[in-house]
Amino acid sequence: MGRVANKVALITGGASGLGRATAIMMAKEGAKVAIADRNLDGARAVADEIGKAAIAINLDVTSEQQWISALDVVDAAFGRLNVMVHSAGVGVLKSVEDISVEEWHFVHNVNLHGPFLGIKHGLPRMKAHAPGSIVIISSVSGIIAGHNMSAYNTSKAGARMLAKTTALHCAKRKYDIRCNSVHPTFIDTPMVQSMIYGGGDPAVVRQKLESQVPLG
Repeated sequence: MGRVANKVALITGGASGLGRATAIMMAKEGAKVAIADRNLDGARAVADEIGKAAIAINLDVTSEQQWISALDVVDAAFGRLNVMVHSAGVGVLKSVEDISVEEWHFVHNVNLHGPFLGIKHGLPRMKAHAPGSIVIISSVSGIIAGHNMSAYNTSKAGARMLAKTTALHCAKRKYDIRCNSVHPTFIDTPMVQSMIYGGGDPAVVRQKLESQVPLG
């Protein structure tokens, strides 16, 4: 249908899960896509599946220098950047008492600091080729809490506010760039699979997750 025809999109976490699905859909809708992931082999596999409209980029979203390098690669390959989708994410199933400081920082660095770095360094490039759109994949856990997802809850809530403050910033500066967060519930992705098989009876864990989704 060409909904994003002639647009250039950078998608983090593009090697698997929602990032992979987003990259494939955007390419079908006419975009050129940069699939960014610290799993470079996985990103290359998705790029190969898409074809000539895609490139793979090695990106650890917690690294400022790797963000700058990744954006340089997009500029060199496609000449512009119109869309950023921040899909890279991690989770640790631990309460506020049980989680270690290292685990806390790890989750927030990926889920919140990563999108911040992308926005900070991506906006100057995007505004030169407006209109543009930034999408942060947050979670229903950024709106409601879970007792054993302390770092995930707070990082995803922070991502929601990062989207809001970015949208207002762009509006005030008249950049013609939108920023939104998306808040899905449990989806059968590798991260959720790790939750299902991470402890206890997988069938029981899956049933508990499905019971929290009105449509199952």
